[in-house]
Amino acid sequence: MALVPSQVLRVAILLSYCSILCNYKAIEMPSHHTYGGSWKFLTFIDLVIQAVFFGICVLTDLSSLLTRGSGNQEQERQLKKLISLRDWMLAVLAFPVGVFVVVVFWIIYAYDREMIYPKLLDNFIPGWLNHGMHTTVLPFILIEMRTSHHGYPSRSSGLTTICTFSLGYILWVCWVHHVTGMWAYPFLEHIGPGARIIFFGSTTIFMNFLYLLGEALNNYIWDTQRSMEEEKEKPKLE
Repeated sequence: MALVPSQVLRVAILLSYCSILCNYKAIEMPSHHTYGGSWKFLTFIDLVIQAVFFGICVLTDLSSLLTRGSGNQEQERQLKKLISLRDWMLAVLAFPVGVFVVVVFWIIYAYDREMIYPKLLDNFIPGWLNHGMHTTVLPFILIEMRTSHHGYPSRSSGLTTICTFSLGYILWVCWVHHVTGMWAYPFLEHIGPGARIIFFGSTTIFMNFLYLLGEALNNYIWDTQRSMEEEKEKPKLE
């Protein structure tokens, strides 16, 4: 038996994301008032994705609790739709986008923080909030993957969706630059057009890799869990 029920963990994680989003939006930063606002940053988009995802998880848990033993076929059908939406969102958005934000942010930060998170931002964003946006996303999504099995869509459908998301965000970043003359991320100012194309292409490939990684990790966790349960059920030899 788990020390903390998965339903309680999901509520706690959802509340943390709500707190992070509220605190972030309350900060008076110049970038909040320029074209695109916070929506030009993948970190903010990811926070919204994670909050919506865990909101769906909590709603699914509540629906499961309310429909348990009711025998109402319509309620069970709606619950299955919620579970399918929860699983789809983890597979194509919550896991690949969340892991991408954490990995890419800290790699660039370690190389040269001014390229992605200038020291000036320390005057606006406290350290705990920075980690809430760029660090805790990873353990939260891994906890969810470990506590509940998630059915993945067909690989072609999943990869098509994540490619569409990546291309849409790249076009949005380019449009913001077209309108304002400034890139959302400082390092894009210091590389040429060819390097930007290579970078955008590489990030799309990496996002696809993360989708496949999530699928493989989900299968590994639950295949291992199933094997352990089957091993326990085997009769012991005297």
